[in-house]
Amino acid sequence: MRAVIQRVKEARVEVEGSDKGLIEKGLLILLGVEEADELADVDWLVKKITQMRIFSDEEGKMNLSVKDVQGNILLISQFTLHASTKKGNRPSFIRAASAAKAEQLYQTAIAHFEKEMGHPIQTGSFGAHMQVHLLNDGPVTITMDSKDRE
Repeated sequence: MRAVIQRVKEARVEVEGSDKGLIEKGLLILLGVEEADELADVDWLVKKITQMRIFSDEEGKMNLSVKDVQGNILLISQFTLHASTKKGNRPSFIRAASAAKAEQLYQTAIAHFEKEMGHPIQTGSFGAHMQVHLLNDGPVTITMDSKDRE
């Protein structure tokens, strides 16, 4: 499971011209599921992200988590995070999970984020064409892969 995490001052996602998800201070997370992913990948990623200290404290040091700052989360599924560009000019998405498996793990991730945060999170629409708008704060952008746990 891959995630691109962006600390934002605000973010929103549109589907068919209407806002689907909208947050102020928090994290915009793009989530890609691969065929080899399991529940353990969701558990690890959710805990790691919600506890990651990437928000500034009163001294300006990145020392607070999204939970500490009472931030929000906007979670958007994005199978293209598993693109392989090794051969040719057209990316291959062979490692991306099937739609059924990806949606199941995406829905599980939503539930786990909501449990960790203690409140509902915002989401995109699985499988839809979306427009994502954000104001990155910092900028701070972090990538994580549950298969590469450092």
